[in-house]
Formats: sequence, C-alpha cells, structure tokens
Amino acid sequence: MNSLDLMRSISILSPSKIVMVVIDGLGGLPLSGTGKTELESARRPSLNALAGKSECGLSYPVGRGITPGSAPGHLALFGYDPLNCNVGRGILEAMGIGFDLAPGDIAARGNFCTIDSSGRLIDRRAGRLSTEESSRICQVLDGMLIDGVRVFVRPSKEHRIVVVFRGEGLSEMVSDSDPQQVGVLPKSVSAQNKESEKTASVADKFLARAKEILSGQKLANMILLRGFSKLPCLPTMNDIFQLTPAAIAVYPMYRGLAKVVGMDILPAGMTIADEVMNLSRHFADYDFFFLHVKGTDSAGEDGDFERKVTVIEEFDQSLDDILALNPEVLVVTGDHSTPAIFKGHSWHPVPLLIYSKWCRPGDLVDFSERSCLRGSLGHVDATDVLPLAMAHAQKLNKFGA
Repeated sequence: MNSLDLMRSISILSPSKIVMVVIDGLGGLPLSGTGKTELESARRPSLNALAGKSECGLSYPVGRGITPGSAPGHLALFGYDPLNCNVGRGILEAMGIGFDLAPGDIAARGNFCTIDSSGRLIDRRAGRLSTEESSRICQVLDGMLIDGVRVFVRPSKEHRIVVVFRGEGLSEMVSDSDPQQVGVLPKSVSAQNKESEKTASVADKFLARAKEILSGQKLANMILLRGFSKLPCLPTMNDIFQLTPAAIAVYPMYRGLAKVVGMDILPAGMTIADEVMNLSRHFADYDFFFLHVKGTDSAGEDGDFERKVTVIEEFDQSLDDILALNPEVLVVTGDHSTPAIFKGHSWHPVPLLIYSKWCRPGDLVDFSERSCLRGSLGHVDATDVLPLAMAHAQKLNKFGA
C-alpha cells in the first residue's frame, strides 16, 4: 500500500477547516553583518506569538540536499510524492491562466529575457517587465504556424508567458532552452528520444523567429523556454483526502497547480490583505484552503534581502485576521528556501508551524529557522505536512485493528 492509498483508506469527512499558508521561498540564510536570515530580521510579533502555541520544525520539500522547483515543493505539501507525481511547469502555467488545452498539446513556461549583442543572457527576467507590456509583445508573437504546428503565445504574469504547441506527433520529452544563469548563451531545445525530434525542431524554429521579431526591443529581446509538458492525470485531493479544497493565489502557475489536484480557484486580488479578505468571504464554503504568498520568493531570487523581510512583515500583519476566522488547523510554511544572498532556490529545509488545539507546544518564543531547529516536530518530509494537518483536524481514522 502506497502513501496515497493509505490516506484514501483512513481519511474521513468532518466539518473542521484547515488553512495552509505557503510563503513561497520562506527559508533564508543569514547576512554576514547581522547573522540573521530574512525571517529572523523581520518584525513578526504575530508569528512569534503563534509559534509559542504551535508545533514547529523544519520541512524537507523533496529530500536532503535536493533543491526543489516550485511544483514539486507544493505537490509535497499537498500530500503527493513529488518524485512520483512530478508535473511540468508549462502545463501548470497554461492551466493557471485558463488556457483551453487540447489533448496532445505541449505547453512550456516562457520568460521574456534580455540578451546582449553577442546573444548572451544579461537578465533572465527582462527587468520583470509589466504584465501589460508582456501582453502587447505576446500579441506580436502569437499564432505562428511552423511545420504544421500552431504556436500560441499568451501572457501570464510580468515577464512570464505561456507557449503552447498544437499539432500532430508532438512529445514533451525535450530539454529546456533556459540555462538558469546569466552570462551564457540560451540553450538549444534538444530531443530526448526519437519521438520528440519534431517538437525540438519546432521549438527551436519558434525561438529563432521570436529572436528576430524581438530584436528591436530594449529589454524583452529573447525568450527562454522550460518545463515542456502535457496534461497530467493525478487523483484529486477530494478523492484521496475527502477534502473540499480551494486555492487563493495571485500568480497563475500556482492556480494551475491547484487545479491539477482538484482545488477550486477563488479570487485572490493583488495583495496579501486581499487574499485574506477573500479567504474570509469563502470560509464557509470549503474545508481546506491553500493561500499562497509569492513576494518572498521573487525578492529572494532578485537578491533583495530587505524586500523579502518586508513581505514577511506584511504577512505577519494579516495573520491575526486569519486566526480570527478560527480554523481548526493553521499551517504556515514554505515550498522551498530562496535565500536572498543565494539569489535562487536552495536545498535548505523550510520553517514549519502547525497550530491547533491538539498541539504539544515546545518552548519556542519565535518563528525562525534557528528556533525551528529546536521545535517539537523536528525534521519532517513535506509529504507529512498534510497528514499531520489532517490528524490535527480529526479527519483521519485509526489505522489497523
């Protein structure tokens, strides 16, 4: 019996409610001058007070030493083994913007980027150009027909776009063109087997045409593609956990990920306060809520330590409004660490807090990486977080006689 079969066999319906807040890229590393991480540097009175009444620890999204992408980091928190249930970034982004995917479509997540005169990458995110500007450029690129394959180009959020390839004989088994670093040339898309040679060829021809069309742009003068994928087929959270789940997320990719596991998508607004307000509006309608905070990850990737601190403080100011709803269980954690001094995702475990009236609190006085090292939960796999929340919500039957 695998873990999902086990959870399916013991999960039960109950009126109790679980709120899972995922502060994207929450974990950090200390600055040399202060010795404090972003979380430790932030003013967080509400988080600190809650930590003293909660069970805390550190969570490994995929495994020790493994740096996770956002999709596996979230899937693990939703109870799915990310090694067996990996979902491509492209499909998640396409589902997140509501693109009408057809069977056989291959979707890729795109970044508008900036290259220099020699073709080397200067900025993988084209200065995080506005969604409005991205939308305008997408219209210029949309609708190409290459070797019988129609190419759809749609805006997502800021520099992020979705590119969908529709035609006969396509496969997702191709490599990314995004080298994930600056100062180098974008990669060619290469086939990983015979069946994917057409897809690789069409993708490379699309990128070449896009480069030519965008050559007059100051910032967005090239595209990077990654996460080529097709529609997955995963059991839903309702099927496995008997939950009625909903997601509140500003960024399309996370809405797409929530759709894949069967969550309803609720309005989000633009700010953390907007998200919490929408949580309140729909609190009576669902028993599991995924609330996503993106700004911490974006700041970490940009190397902006202070901005990441500010986003954590902004969430702390909204925490009391979540607690006022009286959820039976509140989880606060991240999908991975994104230390600002690292400027990217890292393998470091993530602070984790689980609050309910059934807690065995430790002696923590604050919520931070350093304190969570001493927390009563210890080090746990992210796939254990939802079962723990379900247990605290009294949504699990006893296993065995």
